[in-house]
Amino acid sequence: MRASELIRVTRRELGVTQAELARRTGTHQAAIARLERHGTNPRLATLEATLRALGHRLELAAVPDAADLDRPQLVAHLRLSPSQRADLHDRSYVNTRESLASARRVT
Repeated sequence: MRASELIRVTRRELGVTQAELARRTGTHQAAIARLERHGTNPRLATLEATLRALGHRLELAAVPDAADLDRPQLVAHLRLSPSQRADLHDRSYVNTRESLASARRVT
């Protein structure tokens, strides 16, 4: 969820108007409207202060992007010794070169 959406959704769920949130944060309603506008990228401190004014706190977490990882393969490779990983790399390189040469012959 984007920061602008997080502010807007949280505010609406609590039934707080933009004007009320502006009063709580010491700013103007127009500034809150800008924060809630799609594509807005407020500073982390601004986001934290705005959520705090709504009685919430911001929690950040780093989570792996599972779509880019083959976890079983990664775990298996991490169990290999450095020399085993180097051998695997060398075999993969040879296989890739052979596949490329084969593809060139076909076309």
